[in-house]
Amino acid sequence: MARKKSTEVIDFPVEDSRTSATEEKAKKIKTELTRLKKVFKDLPEDKRKIVDGLIQEAAFMRATLEETRGIIDREGVIELFEQGVQRFLREHPATKVYASLVNRYSAVIKQLIDLLPDNKGADNGADELMEFVKKRMH
Repeated sequence: MARKKSTEVIDFPVEDSRTSATEEKAKKIKTELTRLKKVFKDLPEDKRKIVDGLIQEAAFMRATLEETRGIIDREGVIELFEQGVQRFLREHPATKVYASLVNRYSAVIKQLIDLLPDNKGADNGADELMEFVKKRMH
């Protein structure tokens, strides 16, 4: 006689801090995607195909920069690191991530803005993008 395997149902919490953080980040990415697409909506079709991937990356990077900045604001730029009996202060890993990412983000934004026709950026939000980059670089 064949036995039917029973399937066990495992209850996971509907929402934990990671889930809500992921959902919040997804909302930020979506908001930034919408904003960037508005800035670049008037580009010719051939340029828009190139821009779409950069826009996706820029939106992700901006949300990640905000997330990383929150970590740095909460935990500081220096942390106590313990390894065995050794204890010392070191740069918080989030500061390295932030520094690297802000440089990449500014490069992507510059690429995007360079694709805009002359003076179109000021009309649809490109100036705001550059202002964000300048604030983060200093």
